[in-house]
Amino acid sequence: MSLLPSFSLQDKVILLTGGAGLYGRTLAASLAEAGATLILASRDSAKLQVVAEEETAKGHKVFAESLDQGDEASIIALKDRLTERFGALHGLVNNAVLRPMKGANGSAEQFAESMRVNATGVMLMHRHFGAVMAEAGRGSIVNIGSIQGMIGPSYELYTGTAMGDMPPDYWFHKGGMANLTRFYAALFGPKAVRVNCLAAGGFFNNQPELFVQRYSEHTMLGRMADDTDLGGSVIFLLSDASRYVTGVNLPVDGGYTAK
Repeated sequence: MSLLPSFSLQDKVILLTGGAGLYGRTLAASLAEAGATLILASRDSAKLQVVAEEETAKGHKVFAESLDQGDEASIIALKDRLTERFGALHGLVNNAVLRPMKGANGSAEQFAESMRVNATGVMLMHRHFGAVMAEAGRGSIVNIGSIQGMIGPSYELYTGTAMGDMPPDYWFHKGGMANLTRFYAALFGPKAVRVNCLAAGGFFNNQPELFVQRYSEHTMLGRMADDTDLGGSVIFLLSDASRYVTGVNLPVDGGYTAK
């Protein structure tokens, strides 16, 4: 029996929240190339429609939908639309994130808004879409987390740059995402639904040279992540190749957290 076909997403219906941002656009391309019937969902469905058209032009099956992750009614409405059209999803990638806080002194209102989308909203995505997967007796949920949910902030990386301050909400909800992953892995495991988290490391996005140098020296591979580094791990966690992997928080960080 050949193992390679188990890495394919052919004939799998996958929902990716956020598909036009820093991580989302590259993930959309990777999942579509792997053969998935891919649904992209976020508040800015117009941007997602552009992505869908670009990927469709390559011969891929990609669709755009509207979703406000901070609104339970919007989550339920999307679940109902997709279930009616495609049946139970085979995979869900929770990638959408809201960043209202810009530094340590951001307002309490900004922190609460972040939690509404990035904590409560992510929980509700598991509750509603995971329940449909559980009823079907199969599925894989992949949460796009961060190494910042595993470690404290490294202020020394930012010294002498104009990159600004670091917000506490991001550390809070990415840390919570890792344990939320374990909770739903335990809850849905008996129904053959797997739940895993990918803890992404720093992604190169034209940061100041000094920051890039410092960050790269902190990794074992000597560089920041680029747009080819996350897709393979996400495809693995969604695919049947990882059928005995659940409850994992997988660092994809060039060895940053291991050093």
